[in-house]
Amino acid sequence: MSYPAPKPKPPELPRVLQRRLDCNQGAVRAVRFNVDGNYCMTCGSDKSLKLWNPHKGTMLKTYSGHGYEVLDAAGSCDNSQLCSCSSDKTVILWDVAQGQVIRKFRGHAGKVNCVQFNEESTVIMSGSIDSSIRCWDCRSRRPEAIQIMDEAKDGVSSIKVSDHEILAGSVDGNVRRYDLRKGEMCADYLGNPITCVSFSRDAQCVLVSSLDSMLRLLDKGSGELLGEYTGHQNQSYKLDSCLSEKDTHVVSCSEDGTVCFWDLVEGSLALKLRVCKGVVQSLSFHPSEPYLLTASEGGVQVWTGESPEGESTATEG
Repeated sequence: MSYPAPKPKPPELPRVLQRRLDCNQGAVRAVRFNVDGNYCMTCGSDKSLKLWNPHKGTMLKTYSGHGYEVLDAAGSCDNSQLCSCSSDKTVILWDVAQGQVIRKFRGHAGKVNCVQFNEESTVIMSGSIDSSIRCWDCRSRRPEAIQIMDEAKDGVSSIKVSDHEILAGSVDGNVRRYDLRKGEMCADYLGNPITCVSFSRDAQCVLVSSLDSMLRLLDKGSGELLGEYTGHQNQSYKLDSCLSEKDTHVVSCSEDGTVCFWDLVEGSLALKLRVCKGVVQSLSFHPSEPYLLTASEGGVQVWTGESPEGESTATEG
């Protein structure tokens, strides 16, 4: 006779505080893993962008060139370049090794909230409070944007890029998806200001967080509502949310000092991780491991999966 296959282990969640990074950047506006999860970037209110090895807790390089606080950053597909955006209305392309500005892009009429590279890292997309998304050619010396998408009626708060699509969330309550191959734009109106958008790993679903303390999972093609997730607080701040590395859980920052994890299918709150007393404004999930970065109170917290026996875990609740 054959024995039944063992029941698969439940997905591991990053609930153990491994270390804290004292960033010395004022308020940390955003923390972002690079494409392979070996390094991360922190964006500071002191106008600086810093590169870290979070696994060892070491700061590798500081990039200074913005005239005001840095709000978002992203790494290129080969880790040779970074891009960042700021309240000074600019987008900067950086050489990682040299720590120098390669190109500075100007054209937005207000602060730039978010930046992303395309899949080949030849184009930077930026979303601004001026209600536009602008595309910048990294290889050209032309100073102007090569494309402007200005369908939003209010500020663009978040963008994500797949191989041929741009996903954008706006304060006007719309989630817009631009298909670059077909030259089409689809919009879904959710009724509340959008704070963060992201694709699932298979790019078939879209996760949207908004200022009604709600996260919604939508079918990308039809716009059908697949799930709703509540239990966190998001009524005043632009907070990050995402899906875990295997699309098993929804993860979100909260204004009550916690990070919440929900089971993707059941919608139940699986874990509420206590991070700080203030607002957890930014997070970044490792692309392939149960490894989480959170930003709050001027620093970054590094979270891993289950600890070996005898080690204590961070307080949950």
